[in-house]
Amino acid sequence: MPQRIRKATPTDSAGILECLRAAFAAYRSSYAPEAYLDTVLTPDTLQHRLATMCVFVAVSDGDEIVGTIGCCVIGPDVHSPVAHASEGHIRGMAVLPAWQGSGVAAQLLKSVESELRAKGCSRISLDTTEPLQPAIRFYEKNGFRRSGKVADFYGMPLFEYVKTPAE
Repeated sequence: MPQRIRKATPTDSAGILECLRAAFAAYRSSYAPEAYLDTVLTPDTLQHRLATMCVFVAVSDGDEIVGTIGCCVIGPDVHSPVAHASEGHIRGMAVLPAWQGSGVAAQLLKSVESELRAKGCSRISLDTTEPLQPAIRFYEKNGFRRSGKVADFYGMPLFEYVKTPAE
C-alpha cells in the first residue's frame, strides 16, 4: 500500500507522466495516436490538467508516484431533484503496473469521490474505452454503471459511467 494519497503539485509532473505512460503502454496499439496522447498527456497538457482539475497522487514509502487520478466539477447535476446539486467528473486514473491490484486504485477513487461530494456533487461521471476492460470491471465493482451515453474519442467509442452517492 502507498504511504499516502495527496493532492498533486507541479513538482509531481514527471512522476504523473511516467505513471500514465506505464499504465497505458499495454493499450497503445488499441488507441489512435491522438487518443493515446490525450490519455497519457504531454508536459503542457498535464500543466493544463493541474490548473483546471484537482489531481491526486498515490505516493509509495520511497516517494515514488505509483498512481494518479483527477476530478473536477463540470456543472449542475440535471438528474438531481436538488436545484443546487453539481456533477463531478473523474479523469486520468492510472496505477503503475507493479502496483495494480494492491488497493491503490480504490484509495484514489475514494479520494476523488470524497473531494467531489465535499464540493456538492450528487452525481459522478467518468469516461472509458472498450480496451480498458480491467478498469471497467473495477469501476462497476465500485458502483459505477454505464449511462448509455457514448461519445467519439478520436474515432473510438467513449462510454460514460455514472455513480450517485446512494450507490
